[in-house]
Amino acid sequence: MATKQARKSITKTVKTPKSSSPAGQTFRFNAPTALSVLLAGDFTHWQQQAIPMHKGPDGIWTVTVNLPPGTYHYRFIVDGEWQDDPECTLRVPNPYGSLNCVIQVP
Repeated sequence: MATKQARKSITKTVKTPKSSSPAGQTFRFNAPTALSVLLAGDFTHWQQQAIPMHKGPDGIWTVTVNLPPGTYHYRFIVDGEWQDDPECTLRVPNPYGSLNCVIQVP
């Protein structure tokens, strides 16, 4: 009986931080020859605080960002040029005549 109560207590302790903390979203971009890839979006104030991505040995650049639930617009900046996320299926027009990629965090 004490074991069941201890498990319930542990479960509650573990679940509480998960529900109140942001979810980690991993962004990936395949650019084996790129020298620099940045993640820019409304959550980084676009270019003001763009996030540098890390290049893997396979040429895929990745970064994980903690985002609270919501809808976010983003794009990649590859060697100084704006690029779309080819894996993103949801896009919306932006004021510059191109499309922003959209991610929805539950």
